[in-house]
Amino acid sequence: MVQEMSITTYSPEDTHRLGVVLGQVMSAGDVVLLSGALGAGKTTFSQGIATGLAIDEEVTSPTFTLVHEYNGRIPLIHMDLYRLYADDGTVDANRLAGLGWEDYLESEAAVLVEWPAAIAKEIPDALLIRVVRAPMPRIDERTFECKTSGPQSWRLLDEWVKKWLF
Repeated sequence: MVQEMSITTYSPEDTHRLGVVLGQVMSAGDVVLLSGALGAGKTTFSQGIATGLAIDEEVTSPTFTLVHEYNGRIPLIHMDLYRLYADDGTVDANRLAGLGWEDYLESEAAVLVEWPAAIAKEIPDALLIRVVRAPMPRIDERTFECKTSGPQSWRLLDEWVKKWLF
């Protein structure tokens, strides 16, 4: 069951609020794969998700540690795989395997993965979100291109959009 949809925000506050709404409807076992260029707004959006999950800690991108775990309404596993990519776009398979990312998917947490291309095809049911930054002069505008890959992600996208619109 595949569903595609785009949502546009017009300010960092809107981007954060969009993340808050997603966090509010997330359940244990939900997987969100978040991609986009550097500076696209992934961190602002991720911080919104954490707010929606009632996480009180400061949320930062786990670029150097690769994984952050947070406790809120449900636990959130936040991964950033950016540092696993070489300049030629290949992935350090040994470091990826050592991360134990599959174990996180089997936990009772929601999982958020930035720079997910290395594992995206291995995850049968995830909400894929690509953040696209608008060209100048619309510097604060972002489009969130969303695609589901199974029934759980379809439910997540459906609930998210309904809550965002209403």
